[in-house]
Amino acid sequence: MVKESFTITGMTCSACSARVERATKKVEGTADVSVNLLTNTMTLSYDEGRTSPAAIIAAVEDAGYGARVKSAAGAQSASPAATSAEDTAEKEIRAMKARLLISIIFLLPTMYIAMHHMFMPLGIPYPSSFGAVFHGAENALTFALAQFVLILPIMYVNRAYYVHGFRNLLTGAPNMDSLVGIGSMASALFGVFAMFRMSWGLGHGDLALVEAYSENLYFESAGMIVTLITVGKYLEARAKGQTTGALKALMQLAPAEAQVVRNGVEETVPVASLTVGDIIVVRPGARIPVDGTVTDGATSIDESAVTGESMPVTKSPGDTVTSGTLNVEGTIQFAATRVGEDTTIRKLIRLVDDASGSKAPIARLADRVSAVFVPAVIVIALIAGGVWLAMGADTEFAFSIVISILVISCPCALGLATPVAIMVGTGRGAAHGILIKSGEALETAGNIDTVLMDKTGTLTAGRPQLTSVAPAGMTADELTRLTAALEAGSEHPIAAAVTGYAATRGLTVPPVTDFQAVFGKGVRGTVGGASCAAGNAALLDEMGIDLPGVVRARMEEMADRGETALIVLRNRRIAGLLGVRDAEKPSSAAAVAQMKRMGLTPVMLTGDDERTAHTIAARLGIETVIAGVLPSDKRVHVERLQSEGHRVAMIGDGVNDAPALVQADLGIAIGAGTDVAIESADAVLVRSDLLDAVSAMRLSRAVIRNIKENLFWAFFYNIIGIPLAAGVLYPAFGIKLSPMIGAAAMSLSSVCVVLNALRLRFFAIAHEEKAATDAPTAEVNILELSLPDDRGEDMEESAAGSSGKEGNTMEKTINVKGMTCPNCVKHVTKALSGMEGVSDVSVNLEAGTATFKTPRDIPNTELAAILDDAGYELG
Repeated sequence: MVKESFTITGMTCSACSARVERATKKVEGTADVSVNLLTNTMTLSYDEGRTSPAAIIAAVEDAGYGARVKSAAGAQSASPAATSAEDTAEKEIRAMKARLLISIIFLLPTMYIAMHHMFMPLGIPYPSSFGAVFHGAENALTFALAQFVLILPIMYVNRAYYVHGFRNLLTGAPNMDSLVGIGSMASALFGVFAMFRMSWGLGHGDLALVEAYSENLYFESAGMIVTLITVGKYLEARAKGQTTGALKALMQLAPAEAQVVRNGVEETVPVASLTVGDIIVVRPGARIPVDGTVTDGATSIDESAVTGESMPVTKSPGDTVTSGTLNVEGTIQFAATRVGEDTTIRKLIRLVDDASGSKAPIARLADRVSAVFVPAVIVIALIAGGVWLAMGADTEFAFSIVISILVISCPCALGLATPVAIMVGTGRGAAHGILIKSGEALETAGNIDTVLMDKTGTLTAGRPQLTSVAPAGMTADELTRLTAALEAGSEHPIAAAVTGYAATRGLTVPPVTDFQAVFGKGVRGTVGGASCAAGNAALLDEMGIDLPGVVRARMEEMADRGETALIVLRNRRIAGLLGVRDAEKPSSAAAVAQMKRMGLTPVMLTGDDERTAHTIAARLGIETVIAGVLPSDKRVHVERLQSEGHRVAMIGDGVNDAPALVQADLGIAIGAGTDVAIESADAVLVRSDLLDAVSAMRLSRAVIRNIKENLFWAFFYNIIGIPLAAGVLYPAFGIKLSPMIGAAAMSLSSVCVVLNALRLRFFAIAHEEKAATDAPTAEVNILELSLPDDRGEDMEESAAGSSGKEGNTMEKTINVKGMTCPNCVKHVTKALSGMEGVSDVSVNLEAGTATFKTPRDIPNTELAAILDDAGYELG
């Protein structure tokens, strides 16, 4: 199946969009047809072997509308979203404005002539010649003919109502234009009929007949009806133009040209001609044209337009840059890695455009009603007119009832209720890095009750750091070197933490042979001729190795600190433990708290052991934890929760999250994650901020609530307006709506729906504002791990017996800022040595670190206070 988008012309109300949709669905080989009245677009999937775009266009044209493939026009080829942003906004506004001005110019004198006798009590002057020209039965034909001539230009400039309306009526698919066209044309024709009757009366001396018809010409109603409808359409077009603001803002972020270096010469080329590998030059004040990696220079990039992050981000060689972002300071060169439709900004535009053109399931009711609405209104109008005639009312009264019902009925509000809310809502989210892919996802997000969150990269930063080293029978550096050798061939985040720490220590890592990654458990290999392994307890179970009690105890201590313990083996003997911790994101706890306030149940999903998982969850305020989960089992847990009746949202960022994202009722991908996860999800968070996930669900609830409000107003308006226009209150209260009031009310209803949707532009989205800096280097605690020796004696117990608390002494390394000379080394050494229990202080000026031994875990606040007193700062 091929997905295609079409531009549809000639639609004016929900009955039009419903007819186009029905006609297209009848084409064999089409599926997922969705017509959007707001953007005048249609998206669908079709089987190339059974149909073609030409056949689809023919079906639309047979239904009385125009269609073309969106990529058929040059401008659209460059920007698939351009049609919805330009054709349905700027062009419509200009056309409606011109029609409105001409209509008003001719309507004012028409109303003045027709109703000048009503102006006299108000003190509004009129020329004395009016009496000689328009007053009295003898001037009745002049009075009528002047109005008739003045409304002809009004009817001509608004001829679309008549052309489309009567054409659709004759093809059996009447729409809003049909109602307006019938009402206005009937009023004008009645006026012409009245002119003939007045001519007969003048010829036969029946002045009473002449005066009766001169007071019921309805020419002013014919002009007023279409003018008021055009006023509403103009205001509606203006408001609809504002709904596309977010989409147009995204489009403006993509520059049309770029400076590229080819054959050593810098030249300006269209962005569309760039290819992967091109070296692009960007100077201060220019936007990044495509995604890439910096090769030369350094600068600060303002990414707020794409991610919503207010602080500029420093970029240097090796860092990635994103299309659409703004270069603030220096000149850089970068190599293009993604061009054309694959760039971040093009993907954002496509996501927002697709979401704007989608429908929420809640809109199906409006679609069903729209399909029968206009025919039903015509029938109701004729029945009401007939009933009044049967009750003895005169023809003019019954005619007025029919016209009022026709013009007050408003299928436009039904057609606009859903798309305007979806477009404004998705646009508001996109402006803050929250991309919701469809109307269905919006509605689903509002019904979620359980939020399943992958720990790594979602709740945490996704950049684990080594925080503890507990060697057994070797030094801390030897254990680190051995583990780094094993992990060098792994792509796991824990491996990056170990190898990164080894690099900062300047350790030489030996080569590894026979490397093997054991899925979900660890790694194995040969280092220096010894068989080695590093992994979790499951790896030891697989190897048939028991964990000594002292090792379990040390692992529990690490778990209580939220560290993941990595067990290192050398020749099947435990060589030590490494503790790795992935710090929680600053916004995670706040996001979890907001989820609870919304009535959602947050659930943490992690491969960590129960103890570590519950420690991290407790810090974040999460009560429900699913620990020890293999990557392949994430989808199973989503299915289990769904089978229990929960509506589940899954938030993740990795390739192994993709199956769970697809299975969940709502899949939310962290934007900094993988392309696979992003493609599998229903919503994407560009900022990788969990608060945005909460905002996405809050925004979804607000959009669905707005749609319900719009639908309620659309139905309520017609339920109240049609009976009033039919004159149900006239017998008891003498209240009857004139056709002009009906036309004004019809226009107002559509404008109200659009204005209500525009309230979503002020929806508050909370972000965790923070400076865009690299994560601070974690402090590494050097712990002791005493294991039983070859004679079977418990070395930890003997050590404790011979040296008291010696076995519990840990080595701690901290970063110290502000040291510049050897005197600084002395001052820091003196300050730390003065702390209770601290010994063996060693300060490294070049590295900016201090290492010492202590029997207790000294809080950072205490260390910071000591260093501050000495004139330095804890790093």
